[in-house]
Amino acid sequence: MATPREPRKDGEATRARILQAAGELFAELGHGETSNKAVAAKAEVDLASINYHFGSRNGLYLAVLDEARRRFLDITELQRITLGTQAAPDKLRELVELVVRKAGNGPESWHLRVLAAEIFTPSPQLRENAPLRLSLLKVLCSEISGIPADAPALTRCILCVTAPWTMLLIGPRGGSGVLRDILQMPGEVVAGQLYSFALAGLQEAGRQYAMEHGN
Repeated sequence: MATPREPRKDGEATRARILQAAGELFAELGHGETSNKAVAAKAEVDLASINYHFGSRNGLYLAVLDEARRRFLDITELQRITLGTQAAPDKLRELVELVVRKAGNGPESWHLRVLAAEIFTPSPQLRENAPLRLSLLKVLCSEISGIPADAPALTRCILCVTAPWTMLLIGPRGGSGVLRDILQMPGEVVAGQLYSFALAGLQEAGRQYAMEHGN
């Protein structure tokens, strides 16, 4: 009786190489200008390998987006923090610290540029999880501020809280400027200040909302 062969690991390595090459090209040239032929050349594989691992060009882009989202802020990480049992301010601190760690993990990576492009011209694939991410942030910010999750005032709060995080995560690296200076500072210092501003802003917005609505 023949002995079953072990799963081939070179296939996993090939898939990872294609994904990396595609991510770099999508980041540099954009989705519309990146061909499977260019990806295959960069990854040093044949076109059949792309179809085998990803099915199609759209399948490849979906995989790139999934990997970019995972590196940026995986939905499971956000759920773990926002739906945890700790006090809401502690959840906010943990979330800010996570963002700062991700921002300081090294030089600009393709996944940040891919997501930056998606922010300005979102694809249907990226919009899929956007409502869930927003609802999780609303739950957390509502806990801290006391503003109802469906109130427009809370949506404005989320913009004010997360805009600095977005800047840290997808802002251009290299050269000179405020972002470079901030990324060179100790992460705990940056996280502490972002947390303090976010917490104070949410609490103040909550006080104003309560006064306006007679609470």
